[in-house]
Amino acid sequence: QVQLVESGGGVVQAGGSLRLSCAASGRTLSGYAMGWYRQAPGLEREFVASIRWSGTTTSYADSVKGRFTISRDNAKNAVWLQTNSLKPEDTAIYYCAAALGLPDLLRAGRVDYWGQGTQVTVSS
Repeated sequence: QVQLVESGGGVVQAGGSLRLSCAASGRTLSGYAMGWYRQAPGLEREFVASIRWSGTTTSYADSVKGRFTISRDNAKNAVWLQTNSLKPEDTAIYYCAAALGLPDLLRAGRVDYWGQGTQVTVSS
């Protein structure tokens, strides 16, 4: 089993930045792609970003490309999402996700583990 715990959410003005963190415990993340999803009120959970186990390949939703950056440190069992130039439409609960295998699986929703989420609110 893998436990994922997010932190770093909060309230920020439009144009601001937040750095979301995800700490994993319970077992090694060897071979797991990691990523972030988000869910706004009344909407379905949507993919935001993913990163391969090796850290060499990243993928982003078009809506955040150029503004968000995902990174990981396997030695620390941690993943981060740097969010810049935030917009009110980025307001959502952000979830950390882990999928055994390639990042395409995570992007397709075939997630093995979810975190509990962290709230990001962007005011206009």
